[in-house]
Amino acid sequence: MVSTFRRYFTRHMNALRVASWGMPAAPVNGPVIVYSNHPGWWDAAIYIIAADHFLPSYESYAPIDAAMLKQYGIFGRIGAFGVDLDSPRGAANFLRTSAEILSSPNRALWVTAQGRFGDVRERPLGLKPGVARVPELAPDCTVIPLAIEYGFWLERGAEAFLAFGKPMHGRDLLDLARHDRVERLETELAATLDRLSADVQSRDPARFRAMLEGRAGVGGIYDGWRRTMAALRGRSFDPSHEGRAS
Repeated sequence: MVSTFRRYFTRHMNALRVASWGMPAAPVNGPVIVYSNHPGWWDAAIYIIAADHFLPSYESYAPIDAAMLKQYGIFGRIGAFGVDLDSPRGAANFLRTSAEILSSPNRALWVTAQGRFGDVRERPLGLKPGVARVPELAPDCTVIPLAIEYGFWLERGAEAFLAFGKPMHGRDLLDLARHDRVERLETELAATLDRLSADVQSRDPARFRAMLEGRAGVGGIYDGWRRTMAALRGRSFDPSHEGRAS
């Protein structure tokens, strides 16, 4: 199933890049909570690919808007569970399901902590207060911020960028009052986002490791013409934007 999302990603996006400094530290033990910003529709696919790549020994789960789950039922087959975070009952269901998931040390919960789509430059991030309650369900958990950003560089397709922040231990977070805990989680995620954005703005691929790469070039008549001109001149054809067309 993960291979399906990989193929879908490379068909529609140019690359998935993780910041060289933003590789996640391996959890020592216990369940894992990964919480992130929520910049776009692609986040669900990013979760699936990243979970398989970075936490392959964990069973990964993620809450998803109940209405969206009905529309994209395939997510339910790979660990997504529907919630309505805009109602008290939905919030209670989220916490109950999360507690069950985190009861096992080899499971990971991936949460779009804003609970809505938000621009990466938005400050404050406005994290849902429920994200601060999740560590209470598993004090021995490791909590890791994940920054996600999308942008266009040189190719037709968009680039997806990731960076994991400094991991926090659940018991350390529980030493804080809930309000202060939300503030700590937001501060750590915002700092990770700011550092990632600086790398994205640099447009320097050397600052990233490419996890996935799609097909370069525009395709169609334009690339066909470039390929023909390269062949007539006895040159190999590079479909990328910086490649030689003639």
